[in-house]
Amino acid sequence: MFFGCKEDSVKTGVDYAYFGGEIINPSSKFVILEKAEQKTDTIRLDGRNRFIFKIDSLQKGLYTFRHGGEYQLILLEPEDSVLFRLNTLEFDESLVYTGKGSKKNNYFINEFLENEKEEKYILKLCQLKPEAYQERIDSLKEQKLEKLAHFNKKYNGSELFRKIAHANIDYSYYSSKEVYPFGHYGKNKGGFLKSLPKDFYSYRKNINYNDTFFKHYHNYHAFLRHNFNTISLEAHAKHAKNKAFHWSSLCYNLDRLHLIDSLVTDADIKDELLYHYTIKYISMSNNEKNNSIVLKSYIDKTTNEKSKIMMTNYANSLKRLESGSTLPSFQVLDFNSNEFEINDLIKSPTVVSFWSHIYYDHFKKSYYKIKELRKKYPEVKFITINIDDIGVERPKQTLKDCRFNCDDQYLFKNPKESKRTLAIYPMTKTIILDQDQKIVNSNSNIFSHNFEQQILGLLNK
Repeated sequence: MFFGCKEDSVKTGVDYAYFGGEIINPSSKFVILEKAEQKTDTIRLDGRNRFIFKIDSLQKGLYTFRHGGEYQLILLEPEDSVLFRLNTLEFDESLVYTGKGSKKNNYFINEFLENEKEEKYILKLCQLKPEAYQERIDSLKEQKLEKLAHFNKKYNGSELFRKIAHANIDYSYYSSKEVYPFGHYGKNKGGFLKSLPKDFYSYRKNINYNDTFFKHYHNYHAFLRHNFNTISLEAHAKHAKNKAFHWSSLCYNLDRLHLIDSLVTDADIKDELLYHYTIKYISMSNNEKNNSIVLKSYIDKTTNEKSKIMMTNYANSLKRLESGSTLPSFQVLDFNSNEFEINDLIKSPTVVSFWSHIYYDHFKKSYYKIKELRKKYPEVKFITINIDDIGVERPKQTLKDCRFNCDDQYLFKNPKESKRTLAIYPMTKTIILDQDQKIVNSNSNIFSHNFEQQILGLLNK
């Protein structure tokens, strides 16, 4: 398969690259390669779950490759012949590149994994005083710059690589500053924000809220989200009557949507931010009136008609899942392909949770959590449903590989329709039902600090 990746003897005028790989435990027979809004290529895996693909008329830059619900970015430049190998059960952690152009992409994936670890460390640092915090994150940034300088000296990274690598370091650093007020102890976030040194956010004068080059890049979007959280807090603190900050504040969330609408003109960036914050608010709120206000604000600001319909349908689905309502009917399959109507399975107090291969860590953690809860609350039935549209065998094999049993494990017969009916967002969404199939809470979370109190309340009804 790999013979096509050898360097071409013609060294001038090269405008193509090769991209290939091998996928262990594939969730489909395809890999999708795309570059922003440009042409999307669907590449079929062979019988050994491998592929090789030549990209003609290559436009150098960041590409996205997708498999199942997972994705990762790859930098492709002329003459590259990049191969990867990954296991879908540990998508990012197992991803390794070889071939010409692999060094820069291994640098990026290693940096991506290190940043995931660093985010947890940053939250611990947030308890420090501003001067000490500034010193720590400055040190982290300097270490990254030294590592990048060493890489460039050894491998002579291209100008494009350097541009992206420096942006990664900058946006990671900026995000660390933006999360600080929220990670710091205390409820008066607005007051703490005002107490920071005047030059703490001096870099903001150089922010480009409409960066078309990085508009599809994770680090850029992560920074924008952190930034809008903070500048919305600044705006909110000026007129908030209550000094204690709450993420669920209607006023704060409306302030944030307004600032996005004011500062972002690029339609793609604006819609992504508006959509992210609106669905997050609606999914966590049980106040129908406030949800309607936020939904209207979103619809007034976004220009994406498809997103308007999706958000409206999502909000309507949540209305049908209000406490006291009967769980909507849908069909599930067990792992022997037997079909059931969901309400026929509910004869006692029941907890319904969901999992997906896309969120593999969540799947494993939730399994062990439910196993623990089953022992503590034998009166409660715990049903778990796989939401992936990939048939019976793959989820069944995943359970087998993890040595998990299939008791009360199901999958949707019609995943797309059922996910829309149950408004499954976020993945931690858990539905609590009484013995009469009535909804007690459609937006719970088995990992929340008060989940067991909800279970006890259900049993004492």
